[in-house]
Amino acid sequence: MTYKDTINWMFSQLPMYQNQGKSAYKVDLSNTILLAKHLNNPENKFKSIHVAGTNGKGSTSHMLASILQEAGYKVGLYTSPHLKDYRERIKINGKEISKEYVIQFIKRNKSFLEKNYLSFFEMTVGLAFEYFANHKVDIAIIEVGLGGRLDSTNIIRPEVSVITNIGLDHTQFLGNTLKCIAREKGGVIKHNIPVVIGETQIETKDIFIEIADSNHAKILFADKTKTINYKSDLKGDYQDKNIKTVVNTINEIQLKGFNISQQDIKKGLLNVVHNTGLLGRWQVLKNNPKVICDTAHNREGLKIVINQLQNEECINLHIVFGVVNDKDLDSIIDLLPNNAKYYLSKPNISRGLDVNILKQYFNDNNLVSEPYNSVNEAYKMALKNANPEDVIYIGGSTFVVAEII
Repeated sequence: MTYKDTINWMFSQLPMYQNQGKSAYKVDLSNTILLAKHLNNPENKFKSIHVAGTNGKGSTSHMLASILQEAGYKVGLYTSPHLKDYRERIKINGKEISKEYVIQFIKRNKSFLEKNYLSFFEMTVGLAFEYFANHKVDIAIIEVGLGGRLDSTNIIRPEVSVITNIGLDHTQFLGNTLKCIAREKGGVIKHNIPVVIGETQIETKDIFIEIADSNHAKILFADKTKTINYKSDLKGDYQDKNIKTVVNTINEIQLKGFNISQQDIKKGLLNVVHNTGLLGRWQVLKNNPKVICDTAHNREGLKIVINQLQNEECINLHIVFGVVNDKDLDSIIDLLPNNAKYYLSKPNISRGLDVNILKQYFNDNNLVSEPYNSVNEAYKMALKNANPEDVIYIGGSTFVVAEII
């Protein structure tokens, strides 16, 4: 099979949350453990940092990778979802896995994957772990896909566990309260492994302390510590919290013998995009008019982004917007500025929300909007209507951003 054939097979043959939503979610790790055994347990052959949380885990993972690269380490980076190409999910020192490796992995294991009904996410985790083991990375940054306790990545024994924060997202899988979600994400806390919590939240603090204590795990709340005020090339206001989380995590792996200087931290944080290829975090695509995109898609993430957006100097605000069909619009609608003009569209995936349904919802909430047949058509119309002094924002869903960058 060609690379395109291979990726098409992975996308179409197997359950995948990106396309299917809830029906792709597995309720135990038995398949992942089975695949890991089939691959000779690659997860035991490299050191790692495990990153969970509702918002910020992607940025945090990329910052950690960038700093470790600056310190001279060979760094694996596993993240999800991808924006343009599947290979973005698996990188070593910022370089994507080769097409040939993906092809050969599927070719070697296809009968096993089919026989055991491995999901898209399970096979991708197996591929990443084998790749990192075979290429002898010094350490890998592993981002949780969904939740924590039952996530396919949760077969590793990391040097440090990280939980950035807890918000109401993916409630159909993880529970509809912050306490329930915290218990699921707290499943990444391991026996005798330190855990760094990014944000102290009243509803979740005691739960994390309880889980950490039962595992004899050291626990740190990053926002309660004093750290140097580092700058980053990632310009979203929300990155300040992520930076504190990252610095505390780096402190913990220094205690495990990793040699990382203050200069490595400083350079790593200033060169995240260059070192790792991160996209879609308060990314300025052009000026005159200024075009900004961001992958924030739940209440906690959008609240910070929209606040930052409203601090932008502009005459008119244009927002290209779309969501997936399981998005709780009631949880975010009050955040959306009523002084903006909205260009609505359905992201080009099967579970994108129909644009006419979205349009009716915006009408019901007195927001000025027009529907378009595609994200690109909506963006082109926003560019056509915008003056040089205006701002265009693209967001609502990772998949909307992916179609523009």
